[in-house]
Amino acid sequence: MAVVKSNAYGHGLVDFAREMERRGADFLGVDSMTEALALRRHNIPTPILVLGYTLPELFDEAAEKDIALSVSSFEALDALGKARPPKPLRTHIKVDTGMHRQGFLFEEQKTLLSKLKTHSVRVEGLFTHFAAAKNPSFPKDTETQIAEFRKWIAVFKKTGFTPIVHAAATAGALLFPEAHFDMVRIGVGLYGHWPAKEVEAFLQDRITLKPALRWKSVITEIKSLKRGSRIGYDLTETLLRDSRAAIVPIGYWHGYPRALSSIGRVVARGRECRVLGRVSMDILTIDITNAPHARVGDVVEIILDESTASLADSSIYEVITRLNPLIKRLYH
Repeated sequence: MAVVKSNAYGHGLVDFAREMERRGADFLGVDSMTEALALRRHNIPTPILVLGYTLPELFDEAAEKDIALSVSSFEALDALGKARPPKPLRTHIKVDTGMHRQGFLFEEQKTLLSKLKTHSVRVEGLFTHFAAAKNPSFPKDTETQIAEFRKWIAVFKKTGFTPIVHAAATAGALLFPEAHFDMVRIGVGLYGHWPAKEVEAFLQDRITLKPALRWKSVITEIKSLKRGSRIGYDLTETLLRDSRAAIVPIGYWHGYPRALSSIGRVVARGRECRVLGRVSMDILTIDITNAPHARVGDVVEIILDESTASLADSSIYEVITRLNPLIKRLYH
């Protein structure tokens, strides 16, 4: 499964899904019916699973568009039992093996299986999600989840169901091959990022990940400023030297974190240039003093990596998924 939820982690839902389709993905994972329907409107036929919650009033449309839904609560299951979709509705049953977020608990299995039979639910899949699969030095919690999930698999098969079984996201797929089962759900790794620094440290000599996305803008204005000049909203930064400052027309509206004020970096003419003062809604001011050949119209590359996310007291997941969907993505 290519997980393309959250606008394909900021990379562009439809175009990235098409790329995954061309590369042979068996399933596409999305967050909501909104994303699933967007893919169907663009004539993407690959099987889709909605990983998040779906309102009961959308069940008919999901069936009509051949979109599989996750079912993780008795409320959703009972609503499904009352529905009369125009076609059979494919479902993946989510079970809680230890994360304690979504999913049925093991002690609820008898009630769950009874209701699945009573409601004549079409069970296409059975899945769970790991809570702590990102540190190879501490595998016990994940191993415990795998063991409990195996019990779920046995119970489902004994009852007569033959679901597609899946548990591992990127970290689980990389570190726990015994958890591959029938399918793995690859998310952040698909976009060339490590799910955690511990995974990178453990596997970097065997696996190479290269970020799929590069964010570029341009320099639109340059000015020379004297030492002591104060920069931006609230004049939060005072220059300690005579400097050349450049304007780059992106800001927090575009997804550049405001937390990177005065500490973020971009690349101009091959040199790293620091953000000066506050990140504005639509504008960055950068210090190009050490890039003396920089000119108006030059392309600037915005650094989007784990170190940038760390500077913003965030994660690479958050930084890339917050890229504004209206920014044009170009595929090469």
